[in-house]
Amino acid sequence: MNTPSLTVPCRRFGRTGLNVPVLSLGGMRFQQSWSDLDWGQIPDDNQANLEVLLRRTRDLGMHHVETARHYGSSERQLGRAFTVAPDPRRIVQTKVPPRQDARQFEAELEESMALLGCQRVDLLAIHGINLPEHLEQTVRPGGCLQVVRRWQRQGRIGHVGFSTHGPTEVIVAAIETDAFDYVNLHWYYIRQDNQPAITAAQRHDMGVFIISPTDKGGHLHSPSACLLELCAPLHPIVFNDLFCLAQPGVHTISVGAAHPGDLQLHLQAAARLEDAPQLLPPIRQRLELEQQKRLGAEWIRSWRQGLPPWQDTPGQLNLAALVWLYNLWAGWDLDSYVEARYGLMRSDNHWFPGCNANGLDESVSPKSLRQALRRSPWTERILTILRQLKAQFGQSKGQRLSSA
Repeated sequence: MNTPSLTVPCRRFGRTGLNVPVLSLGGMRFQQSWSDLDWGQIPDDNQANLEVLLRRTRDLGMHHVETARHYGSSERQLGRAFTVAPDPRRIVQTKVPPRQDARQFEAELEESMALLGCQRVDLLAIHGINLPEHLEQTVRPGGCLQVVRRWQRQGRIGHVGFSTHGPTEVIVAAIETDAFDYVNLHWYYIRQDNQPAITAAQRHDMGVFIISPTDKGGHLHSPSACLLELCAPLHPIVFNDLFCLAQPGVHTISVGAAHPGDLQLHLQAAARLEDAPQLLPPIRQRLELEQQKRLGAEWIRSWRQGLPPWQDTPGQLNLAALVWLYNLWAGWDLDSYVEARYGLMRSDNHWFPGCNANGLDESVSPKSLRQALRRSPWTERILTILRQLKAQFGQSKGQRLSSA
């Protein structure tokens, strides 16, 4: 299918008042490396690819570009590419993580600005408010937000938001401080548990930016045959984009393009936004029926019942996340996504918290898990599922998930 020539439509980005395109260019896949590099280590063809990508997105009206201090060489490469592919309408967002010492936060902020070659960024996100202590480091007197407010008075930062992989209650708590103008949020078809955060953001007239809908939305760049069949006549990427953008309160989604060809399917979605009310319901129905057929309607309805928090589970197994992953694997064959996510799980990783099932029958006894699951109607089935996940994915090395 050929995508007609179009300018990507824009939406008001909450109380920032900015008109952002519904497709934003995410800066996590085009960079040369996850490590900061000197210019001599960045090949000319990689940088030329980025320049072509920026020109293409500019011509399409995709004026919002977002990156982060810890996206390796992304900021450095963007800073040079901005001068080669200028765009007077460009909206630049970068992200800097919270720190206990606000001076360290400010030093990283200075480094971001220097690499980007910007005197001012339109949007700055506190990167990774995943835990209550991250929120406290940000909003306490003398914290990171105090630095941001000073920079705003100096005209160096436009609007401040936050990004998060945290639990919904932490996200809502951050929103309810009313300290932020927007939020970078995970929410897509396979993971809708952050809906209360979108609702809270609407109350505060905050911009809502859905991040990583393609990769963390199910490895949709390499979808399973099952997903391709169920989403037809749309590609799963197009379906998921439309699903996100049709949600009230959502303003833009991230397109983590490695090269200009990665834009094509997302442009198809932008071109069909008006058709979303007709296109989405039959696909959603097929997806739901397939999971019910494979897993059982009663299981789909009640599997969450009685699951303890991962912090209170023997071995800190994140049972809710593990059973969710199993449902994606057994229900729609999302093998590569489940393998990647399973391998990242460990208790000291606040980006993907709680442990996977590798400790079951070793450091974690079935008896202790049965006790933890005493309020679940599915205790024995969950133990079987954990063993299946361990057998299938237990050797996963846990590579970083990208933000496509």
